[in-house]
Amino acid sequence: MPTYSLAQINQMDRAEFTQALGDLFEHTPMLASRTWSQQPFADLDSLYQALVQTLGSLSLEEQRALICAHPDLATRTKMAAASVREQTSVGLNALSPENYHQFASLNRAYRQKFGFPFIIAVRHHTPASILAAFQQRLQHPPEIEQRTALDQIAEIVRLRLLDRVQP
Repeated sequence: MPTYSLAQINQMDRAEFTQALGDLFEHTPMLASRTWSQQPFADLDSLYQALVQTLGSLSLEEQRALICAHPDLATRTKMAAASVREQTSVGLNALSPENYHQFASLNRAYRQKFGFPFIIAVRHHTPASILAAFQQRLQHPPEIEQRTALDQIAEIVRLRLLDRVQP
């Protein structure tokens, strides 16, 4: 994964910017493309705030599509490289059969209730704390959970941005 300086980011054309930052949002490079016009960015936080502002400007349909672009946790399905790294970093690729079945069951229950995958910034968690968050968030009403999913996406983007762009 290449890293960039903020100066490099600020000098990129739309295509380069989208290529460099498009995968901050899971399978949704158009968010980076939409953010490009706000350059130059004074600092890394300004870039992050611009990305979050773009996220906040999405229609409900676009928000739902972005949320649905994320993979279920602890599954063996194809997912973006960043998601693989993040899930592996907390051991979701090496669960016991019992924990794997717990995750699979909670993923199904969550999708059945909300119609989209459970999203959490896994780098802040352990498998046990993720399971606890699943249980807690399954109690939320759909509108609260959609907002929570978007907030978690914003945090995932922040972490990925810190990996990608050097201040």
